[in-house]
Amino acid sequence: MALQQYNQKRNFSDTPEPEGKQEKHKGALRFVVQRHQASTLHYDFRLEMEGVLKSWAVPKGPSMNPTDKRLAMHVEDHPYSYRTFEGDIPEGNYGAGHVDIWDEGYYSSIETDDPEEGEKLLLQGLENGSISFVLDGNKLQGAFSLIKMKGRQEGAWLLVKKKDEYAVADAYNSEEHLGKIAKTTAKKSAAKSTVAKSAKVKPAAKKGRMPHNIVPMMAKLTDGPFDGDDWIYEIKWDGFRAVAEVQDGKVELYSRNGKSYGETYKPILDSLKDLGQDAVLDGEIVVLNDEGYATFQQLQNYQNTPSEHLYFYVFDLLYLNGEDLRDLPLLERKKRLEELLAEELPAVRYSDHVVGNGVEFFKHAQKNNVEGIMAKKADSPYRTGKRSSEWLKIKTHMRQEAVIGGFTEPKGKRKHIGALLLGVYEDGKFTYVGQSGSGFNSKSLEALKAKLDKLVQPESPFVGKVKPNAPATWVKPELVAEITFAEWTKEGIMRQAIYEGLREDKKATDVVRENAIHTTEAVEEAEHQPKAKKTDTKKVAASKDKNRTTQTIEGQEVQFSSLNKLYWPDEHITKGDLIDYYQTIAEVILPYLQDRPQSLFRNPEGVVKPGFFQKDVTHAPDWVRTIKLKAESTGEDVEYLVCDNKATLGYMNNLGCIQLNPWNSRITNLERPDYMVIDLDPGENTYDDVVEVALATKEVLDKAGATAFCKTSGATGMHIFVPLGANYSFDQAREFAHLVAQQVHRKLPKLTSLERSPKERRTQVYLDFLQNSIGQTIASAYTVRPKPGATVSTPLSWDEVKPGLSPEAFTIRNIPTRLKEKGDLFKGVLGKGIDLKKCLEKLS
Repeated sequence: MALQQYNQKRNFSDTPEPEGKQEKHKGALRFVVQRHQASTLHYDFRLEMEGVLKSWAVPKGPSMNPTDKRLAMHVEDHPYSYRTFEGDIPEGNYGAGHVDIWDEGYYSSIETDDPEEGEKLLLQGLENGSISFVLDGNKLQGAFSLIKMKGRQEGAWLLVKKKDEYAVADAYNSEEHLGKIAKTTAKKSAAKSTVAKSAKVKPAAKKGRMPHNIVPMMAKLTDGPFDGDDWIYEIKWDGFRAVAEVQDGKVELYSRNGKSYGETYKPILDSLKDLGQDAVLDGEIVVLNDEGYATFQQLQNYQNTPSEHLYFYVFDLLYLNGEDLRDLPLLERKKRLEELLAEELPAVRYSDHVVGNGVEFFKHAQKNNVEGIMAKKADSPYRTGKRSSEWLKIKTHMRQEAVIGGFTEPKGKRKHIGALLLGVYEDGKFTYVGQSGSGFNSKSLEALKAKLDKLVQPESPFVGKVKPNAPATWVKPELVAEITFAEWTKEGIMRQAIYEGLREDKKATDVVRENAIHTTEAVEEAEHQPKAKKTDTKKVAASKDKNRTTQTIEGQEVQFSSLNKLYWPDEHITKGDLIDYYQTIAEVILPYLQDRPQSLFRNPEGVVKPGFFQKDVTHAPDWVRTIKLKAESTGEDVEYLVCDNKATLGYMNNLGCIQLNPWNSRITNLERPDYMVIDLDPGENTYDDVVEVALATKEVLDKAGATAFCKTSGATGMHIFVPLGANYSFDQAREFAHLVAQQVHRKLPKLTSLERSPKERRTQVYLDFLQNSIGQTIASAYTVRPKPGATVSTPLSWDEVKPGLSPEAFTIRNIPTRLKEKGDLFKGVLGKGIDLKKCLEKLS
């Protein structure tokens, strides 16, 4: 039995894992990648075959970079029901630890999308030691291979991404693609009523000069998590609080006590210099560990051991381009902050949040060993220098800042320091709270001793008598330490105190004992605080910076940023040029976009860096239409953007959407496409080869009596469309496209191929009929492609389809003129559809 080994390893009375049973099911094959924090962190990569999940343990996790060859250890089969398993495997059980779903979706053999045929090919490849497949998940998309290694330990395979449109060139760390706790929980967090109401108000900000030397708003400590419709919840980052002032390209970065960080965190400074706008930001400097979470100790060691995972996570925006935002509601400030950081900077990240679900969010933080969470009143203003109940911190474990007042002599083989003597200020008096003798290594002991030696004094700084368990050396109470501990004793002493590192961002005299107030008391107190200003305004002032502006488009104000950024450096074409192009041709392109969900393909750096897909749009302005649909790949609800007007088109372009990817069907009839598509995808062919195949395809469609339209892909291929008038299902459209492709292949057997795998068709044009499925997208007519030359996917008349045709001839610069001369050659695609029954009869 395939699952015998799985069942033998587990005691199902003591583990929540499902018992192993084969469950053969029909339909598309499924895959799942589970993040398994066991004795060592690894990722479990599982492919459905023969009613079970064939499984590989991938220590470093999958990668979307083809240059990465990830070791994948073949392990025992798991039951199909394991595909949805998440939770904790108790200690003492096989694989004890926490399991989360990192990615999931559908997959197919690279050679065919037919599940039954594909499964046979996959099983054959598995036996031969090499399988290739196409994944359609949230994170993993495109072609991959699993290759068995020869001459290595038994069960060793390599998981490799193939070069295709989904591949990335940048370094890929699976831990950086966790979706983070905030984003994971946000998907499950419905927009709450009070927050939704406040989002409809357009608050006005005060005009003013940039504020300087900000003392940040502080939070109160509470004793537990809670849910609240008018509260948002963020990760409590384990790092150094910092304020950044960016003005005229110059950056000041300083701690909460006003100490300048200078060039200490140069990657952050360099990133902020590229912001292109004047702003004051509040956030946390962190270093992420290999698991993707902030670690205070690695941040402490940053100067000695620099990390590429240094980030400034920004959670608040106090000032922007001549406007003081501190009196605005928190949600409005965060909305503007997210828009400001939409074009990602290398070392600066937006700190996301969830709405309402504080208890669930806290549980996620506990499972992932995060320091804690922050609860913030959604409508609260920014109270500079105040500690307010409108911001609450909820810790997953006990943690306290303490001032070092002395140290004891080391014992045995220990050097430098035995234990630190710690205190806090109570009513202005320096009070002893215990000692810490753990959390050090030899380097940190030596470095700390060197700093303490400079502060030695003869008398104890503590009020009252302190009796340490070894001879003590007293020091001036100036160094602040971060301490984790088990609990406070009745005497007010920290039990099992562990040293985490020094805090240079806080004054010693500000360190007090943190006593958590009851959550209900804190929430009630927050409710009685004065609310932020909520004043309607007719117009948001445009920035004095010409590189950022607000434009009114058909009565709607749309914010644009970084308009001078070169999207195509070689062609000297800017982001502003792209926006102008789309606004110029908007009346022509909008009919191909309206009422259709969009799969956003974003290139915020232009053609300089690879882009990325975004389907779930959770923070669009309230005037942008969205629709919630179940994703075909995961079954989860996804908020798709719908582009109905010029303002939304501008909003998409500002996000970096160069290429536009609408669905083939409209919202009113999602199961029935408006057209059938055949995508001619060449291998190592000339464009004349593509032209020949396109004309052969037209011959077959003419024979069928089917009206056909064609356009360049804007890259190396060509797209052929047949109008269906939303009269037929996707299955019918795909069957017809398949039949046409088969007949074209018979006409040109050497030049064309129905093989999906590029390596099997290097000198052939692939007749891709698989674009005809719900949720599949193809570049829209008149869309610009993120390719050299700023080429455009351009509709053609059939008399233009002849040898010598070049897709590079149609660019962002000449399409508006072409439209004036020729009009819209593609509009028939949205007209009356063909009679599919008659067409099939003619072809057969």
